[in-house]
Amino acid sequence: MNFNRLSWDDLRIFLIVARTGNLSKAGRQLGIDHSTVGRRISALEDALATPIFERDRLGYRLNTQGRDMLAHVEAIEASVLTLGDALESGEPGPAGHVRIATMEGIASLYLSEQFVTLKRTNPGLTVELVTSAHDVRISQREADLFLGFFQPSGTNLDVRKLGEFELRLYAHPDYLARHGTPSSLAELEAHTFVGYIADLIQLDAVRWLDEAIVHPHIGFYSSSMLAQMFSAAAGGGIVMLPLFARAERFGLQEVLTGHTHVRREIWLSSSQYLQRVPRIRAVVAFLSEIIARDYPSSS
Repeated sequence: MNFNRLSWDDLRIFLIVARTGNLSKAGRQLGIDHSTVGRRISALEDALATPIFERDRLGYRLNTQGRDMLAHVEAIEASVLTLGDALESGEPGPAGHVRIATMEGIASLYLSEQFVTLKRTNPGLTVELVTSAHDVRISQREADLFLGFFQPSGTNLDVRKLGEFELRLYAHPDYLARHGTPSSLAELEAHTFVGYIADLIQLDAVRWLDEAIVHPHIGFYSSSMLAQMFSAAAGGGIVMLPLFARAERFGLQEVLTGHTHVRREIWLSSSQYLQRVPRIRAVVAFLSEIIARDYPSSS
């Protein structure tokens, strides 16, 4: 094994191929031809004197040696990112881009305004907030951080519970004036609801309406929580929303207060090695602080 032939460029190419599993995708990310990527991987394996990928019709998959190597190279990547931040930052404090993936509702109705405060106190930081209906693959660096409503699993992940929130039923006064205000859970059977499209739900965590009423009559379906909320705000029916939506802002009022007991946890995950990078550490600390303040865990 000739370690003198290794370079950060070789290891970076290894990381991208390991995460994409495809030479063409890796080449697009790296800005080089896919054939060049293939040659560089072959040269890296020659320098290591061992194969690190298995090739098949689906692409490139890490073998046992490659998976062992990945953890070490990700640790090196974190050190390189930390060094780069220190050398390039012209601002006091942490600086750079941090990509956070989460669901549409909490991104639009809570986090987007909270990050204004983060920017004021950390002008060198830039947040990229990505909304996704599925579990973003942190291990493949589709995002630096993932904020979700379930505890994720995976290797080399730092996973922590930040808090939890309640979900409650809301309706517009116009709807209640036409159909009456329910005074018990049993009376919900006579009402119209706004909810998710069942066969398009990708996260079981958002099947929250089912915990309040069995077989609700849905008058309007949407894969978007925002669309559901605004339909209810127009009088379209009763909707279940998280407290972070602050639905009262949009003319909705809570119904059956204290009758439903639906809660979801908030989990944050990232690569354990990225925790060393100051910009990542700063955003994690900020998220931990605001969620513990606004939506603390009940236990």
